[in-house]
Amino acid sequence: MRLWRRNIQLRVVASTLLLSLAVVLVLGVVVVGQVRNGLLEAKRQTAQSQADGGFAVAEDLAADAGDNGDASTAQRVDTSSWLNSIVEQLASGGQGVYYVVALSSELSRPPFGSDSSPAPPRGTRSMGDIQAGESISAELREAVDRYSAAHRQYGTVVRQNGETEAALIIGKRLPDNEGNQYQLYYLFPFTQEEKSLSLVTGTLATAGLFLVALLGAIAWLVVRQVVTPVRMAARIAERLAAGRLQERMKVSGEDDIARLGESFNKMARNLQLQITQLEELSRMQRRFVSDVSHELRTPLTTVRMAADLIHESRGDFEPATARSAELLLSQLDRFESLLGDLLEISRFDAGAAHLEAEPADLRDVVHRVVEGAEPLAERKGGRLLIRGDASPVVAEVDPRRIERVLRNLVVNAIEHGEGRDVVVRLATGRDGQAVAVAVRDYGIGLRPGEAERVFNRFWRADPARARTTGGTGLGLSIAMEDARLHGGLVEAWGEPGGGAQFRLTLPTTVGATPRSSPLPLEPDDSQARRALRAGAVAGARAVSAGSPGEATGSTTPRGAADAPDPGEAGRER
Repeated sequence: MRLWRRNIQLRVVASTLLLSLAVVLVLGVVVVGQVRNGLLEAKRQTAQSQADGGFAVAEDLAADAGDNGDASTAQRVDTSSWLNSIVEQLASGGQGVYYVVALSSELSRPPFGSDSSPAPPRGTRSMGDIQAGESISAELREAVDRYSAAHRQYGTVVRQNGETEAALIIGKRLPDNEGNQYQLYYLFPFTQEEKSLSLVTGTLATAGLFLVALLGAIAWLVVRQVVTPVRMAARIAERLAAGRLQERMKVSGEDDIARLGESFNKMARNLQLQITQLEELSRMQRRFVSDVSHELRTPLTTVRMAADLIHESRGDFEPATARSAELLLSQLDRFESLLGDLLEISRFDAGAAHLEAEPADLRDVVHRVVEGAEPLAERKGGRLLIRGDASPVVAEVDPRRIERVLRNLVVNAIEHGEGRDVVVRLATGRDGQAVAVAVRDYGIGLRPGEAERVFNRFWRADPARARTTGGTGLGLSIAMEDARLHGGLVEAWGEPGGGAQFRLTLPTTVGATPRSSPLPLEPDDSQARRALRAGAVAGARAVSAGSPGEATGSTTPRGAADAPDPGEAGRER
């Protein structure tokens, strides 16, 4: 089955063979049927003509014998000899072609109770080794006795040795030399016709098989001419995808396949050029960011020292100057944070980031992050709640990097939580292969398609939205890189007006790959609210399908289906 799915040449050749075989079978059946009908019609006409001639000869001989004969007892005994001579005479010209059989007729017997003496019985007379009584059916004999015209029927000739063969039987009731009725039959076997039909069938079968094999070979050759370049293009495409950008297809000729190969090679050259340019630009960009970040460290240190000195002396300045000193220090902190993020990103781009993993309980990391973010949450009017910290959540991690990831997630949740509570959940997988931390907020949420873009560098869902925490736009990108460095993953979920949830999944052992996350990406309260809305919609459809009285009697308040589930955070509040 795998070979069938992957090999188009095999499918085309097999389909061609099957269709060709079906066509040959249909044509063979039609041709054999036509030949059989033709042979039967020719046999019927020939047999009918031969039988009519024999019946006429028998009638003439009986008439001549009746005119010249005497009705004495001595001459009546010679009737059997006369029938034998008739059968021999009629059968002498058709040895191997037909058989002649004479049978007694029921009409030759006198009626029951008649005073006249009965006609002497006459037995079956035939030429050849056939069993006349079993070859000629009682139905045909009855029809011949009932009507004086000739009758024909397809039957079976039974020989003395038990062999049978199909035949056309023609019979007629005739008078003998004494005027008594008897039945004369011609039996025409289909021996020659069966041989002819077998010859035609064998010829058609041989020619059909040869034709099917020839069509299969032709299909294989034709498909090979088309499939070979396609396979070559597939192999070249795989090599290009693996980074071997110098690979090209061999092009020969000027047909459509050749033009396809030239177009493919042109595409590969353009891709190589573009990728080379992008790699060079990326290298220059990374080097620029790294060099600028490192070069700014020294002047930033000097500016920091001066800003700290000015900030400490702001009490001696005028109010406007003192305020400027405070703004200078806050913006310097933000600039230093941005510079640190740029340096970290440059390390990831250069592959210089190293993991210092050690067994750690993520509960301790989460508590440190929550304690550090509580002042910001209080200013925003919400609380930070921790769930799932009753049991240890241990994994091999770099505590500094994981703390930075969780700090970014928690601060973002507070920033976009609209003053509502933020819930942090921890869990360990049942198989002990993975741990997870999820940060849930109930703020503005994410629009469709934004869950994949929030981890892009410098991306913001709403550029016009004011930042109160001085973010750099690189926090989630660094969080994603830190998670990948551990072999884990950071994922986002959100819906407009329903908040968002960011989930960090990590393997418990460095180098392992978690098969699943212990926590769902979509929160339970969101799933319950979606199920409630679906049930409300189904109920509304059921009510609309009912009577007007039922619809007006509904007590479901408007908007109940769209009311948000307060969830766990609401219950905590």
